[in-house]
Amino acid sequence: MHRIIGEYDLEETPFGETEALACYRDLVRTRRFDERALALQRRGWMSGYPPYKGQEASQVGAAHALDEDDWVVPTYRSNALQIAHGVPMSDIFLFRRGHPEYASNHDLNVFPQAVPIATQIPHAAGLGMAANYRTSDEAVLCYFGDGATSEGDFHEGLNFAGVFDAPTVFFCENNDWAISLPREKQTASATIAQKADAYGFAGVQVDGNDPLAVLGVTKRALERARDGEPILVESLTYRQGAHTTSDDPSRYRDDREDLPEWRTADPLERYEAYLREQGVLDDDVVESVRDDVEAEVEAAVETAEEAPAPDPSDVFEPVYDEPTPRLEDQRAWLEGFLADHDVQELEH
Repeated sequence: MHRIIGEYDLEETPFGETEALACYRDLVRTRRFDERALALQRRGWMSGYPPYKGQEASQVGAAHALDEDDWVVPTYRSNALQIAHGVPMSDIFLFRRGHPEYASNHDLNVFPQAVPIATQIPHAAGLGMAANYRTSDEAVLCYFGDGATSEGDFHEGLNFAGVFDAPTVFFCENNDWAISLPREKQTASATIAQKADAYGFAGVQVDGNDPLAVLGVTKRALERARDGEPILVESLTYRQGAHTTSDDPSRYRDDREDLPEWRTADPLERYEAYLREQGVLDDDVVESVRDDVEAEVEAAVETAEEAPAPDPSDVFEPVYDEPTPRLEDQRAWLEGFLADHDVQELEH
């Protein structure tokens, strides 16, 4: 039940050239987005950013397994999953600059990103239970990191899903570090996948640096979930950069030699080499994809820069249907602060 799924051979799997190249394109798209976002943050374009370099395959593969009506419940590092699923890059840029999260008003079933650790997991279980009550065929894909499995929300969400047969896939990206804490110091379990045993459903491990492996495992997991069998997927991957732009991993991490090469290898380079070996990728395709991606990222940046700056008071509007006295006090304080400092709008 707890197993690592390795690389697929295109001739031995249902994935042909079209799907394989689609995954490649999304790997390039999400890698370039991450690089550009990091560079923009470093020059003050946005206040903070959680890079995901090294985890693209773990997210792109799962995005390609989703049906149109399935629900995605992301965490703050799931930008590659969201982009590959259809969320415009400009939406994520705008969100990082203080705008509402989905400025394009897309019609995808995607929850807001969860920044508090693990709080989205009970929401995902509830979504799955709601799908059962409505007798719909929707499944739910919930993302979180390995550190989230030590939170009470993880236990509560998986326990409810197991008891009520919620059609939910709980997808843990295990990059071996919960911020600065190595996995062995935040859980004594031999694997995260085996934690599913306690909740009455299956757990499986997958090579998270292989997008086709992730695609295949996630697709099967979603199919099982639709049949009333929630599942926990542990994606073994590796975060190459910092936890966030305020983090310095060199202060606590020097662990590449302790992990196998397939775990720490760059997923984009590895996958590109694999497709070249299969004869489905050449220099012309690579150049064409990169040119298209560069234009897409540049257009997304321009869209974000052209948007009017948000009004600081907007932050109070979606909190309660009827504002509480405490909220009104906070609004009054902010208005006074802005007036005293002659600040009319947020400056990026």
